[in-house]
Amino acid sequence: MNRPQAESFAVEVLQWLAEDHARIGAFLAATGMTPADLRHAAGEASFLLAVIDFLMADEALLLDCCGTLDVPASTPAAARAGLPGGDEVHWT
Repeated sequence: MNRPQAESFAVEVLQWLAEDHARIGAFLAATGMTPADLRHAAGEASFLLAVIDFLMADEALLLDCCGTLDVPASTPAAARAGLPGGDEVHWT
């Protein structure tokens, strides 16, 4: 997935999170952000990477999101790899 596609997918995930008070509340709590912070950071690649990381940290959340967005469960990992700093770390 290229960067524009990855950014677009991350924005879709953010919109999905924002549709539910509990989901966006958990994201805000995990990141320490406020709703105002979201508005300012929404276009930054590092923030979009954090959105994908948050999603990938909870398998149930990931599966629910991917089901709703009608994308394969592998899409978040592909989007992460397409964002700056998101490529996989190889320890070998």
